[in-house]
Amino acid sequence: MIRTNVDRLVKISVMGEVASPVYGRSIYNISAHGVPMVLPGVGGITYNVRVGDPACGWEADHVEPGVSIENKENDPRYGQGANTALNVLSCIGNEAIVVSGEAKGARGVVIGKHGGIEHVLVDFQPVILEKLIIGDKVLVKAFGVGLKLLDYPDIKVMNMDPLFLKALDVKPLEDKLEIPVTHVIPASIMGSGLGANQTYSGDYDIQLFDEPTREEYGLDDLKLGDLVAIIDADHSYGRIYKKGAVTVGIVVHTDCVTSGHGPGVTTMFTSSTGKIIPRIDSKANIAYLLKLRTDI
Repeated sequence: MIRTNVDRLVKISVMGEVASPVYGRSIYNISAHGVPMVLPGVGGITYNVRVGDPACGWEADHVEPGVSIENKENDPRYGQGANTALNVLSCIGNEAIVVSGEAKGARGVVIGKHGGIEHVLVDFQPVILEKLIIGDKVLVKAFGVGLKLLDYPDIKVMNMDPLFLKALDVKPLEDKLEIPVTHVIPASIMGSGLGANQTYSGDYDIQLFDEPTREEYGLDDLKLGDLVAIIDADHSYGRIYKKGAVTVGIVVHTDCVTSGHGPGVTTMFTSSTGKIIPRIDSKANIAYLLKLRTDI
């Protein structure tokens, strides 16, 4: 048993609505090789891309699996305070409930957070996706912010529902924890999102433009929903490069053609002193761990 302060955590409601896909002033993405490309991107209801599917190889850029939600409420006292709350308080593994529209009452699971666009991502079963439309309201029972590992003060936990922690086969090794991951990734190839001063929302990207590095670390078979370990990355108070530190996160969106970008990772564990030991496990994926799919 890993002792936590779960009995002291607050469960609170946050609300979003299914967000439309959006484009900027230009419809083109300029690839890292200088090629203008028009591709699907963030937002919407993605019918054929879910956790458990490949993160790479799609004709896409930053596509978010499942359903993307945001809160458009604008309180003048806090700017976009409601959407910030949705993104900070929602945690991986939280229950999400559709509260309007034809799919009202359907339940899903929070599977990630995407920075920049500030979306929370939710997995629903395919039959539910067919009933959802853009604008439908989704309530998240936010639970997990403040979670602590009582016997491991050098390991910080964030963005994780305590029930997801239970689903992981985390093993104590004296003052360290062995955590299952599908891949180990060097911090040297982490891109967009680096330097953020907090990791309680958003993500940062695995750059896949260097073929020898992709091959060395086996990154071509990354899947959405994979837990991955980033070596020499400390996310205790933002995202920094620090030798000996280890961070574990979850892959939340597809790869990208744009320079500095790639599959996004939302933080779940971090240790600035290297108290995390990654254990390679091909089934360390939220789709398998929470039984979201039976076809993989």
